[in-house]
Amino acid sequence: MIDTAMLMAAGLGKRMRPLTATRPKPLVKVAGKPLMDHALDRLEAGGIRKVIVNVHYLADTVEAHLRTRKGGMAFAVSDERAKLLETGGGLIHAAPLLGDKPFFCANSDNLWIDGPQETLGMMQRIWNPDRMDALLLLVPLARAHCHTGQGDFHMDASGRLTRRKTAHVAPFVFTGVQIMSPALLRDPPGDVFSTNIFWDRAIEAGRLYGVSHQGLWFDVGTPKAIPVVESMITHG
Repeated sequence: MIDTAMLMAAGLGKRMRPLTATRPKPLVKVAGKPLMDHALDRLEAGGIRKVIVNVHYLADTVEAHLRTRKGGMAFAVSDERAKLLETGGGLIHAAPLLGDKPFFCANSDNLWIDGPQETLGMMQRIWNPDRMDALLLLVPLARAHCHTGQGDFHMDASGRLTRRKTAHVAPFVFTGVQIMSPALLRDPPGDVFSTNIFWDRAIEAGRLYGVSHQGLWFDVGTPKAIPVVESMITHG
């Protein structure tokens, strides 16, 4: 049972301006509550008991909000106030807090709703550390609501992933949710870098896998996306 997760909450939220002029993006409200709370609610429903949250932009505000959370989860803060480290650098910085067992990692600016199965439990049943270094939750491009990209990955019949080729379309989009092995968190190329470095290593080793999300997923990246997401949540 995986009971630890990292929530990525340190970004500047530039695409969400002007809403992020006075608040961090994880605290922008969608459907009545902050984006961060949507993610934390899903993590708690999936059995997560410890969450490491990285902070940088308006970090005091994020920490204050975490103190208002009720429930059974414990929080630890990975402090990036001195320097924003991007996703890969943030994971390396948080590694001592994450421990030596597989963990979930989730973005705080995507919103997902479970399908027929509880999402994190479904991912844990598929997770196999003997074959996988990371298991990514993907959504078909056609159901990636409010997303404007051309897809991220191809997935074969076994779930193994390869990247979209330049100037092509790929059928699956990364949702921002994944299970990661701590074995990936090694040999950083520097302080500031993307998780893509870890994924490229896993792809080369044939150990990056995916699973298709059966519920709803929304890319809440800009202020214009918020009313669209709220309407779809309310009216289906």
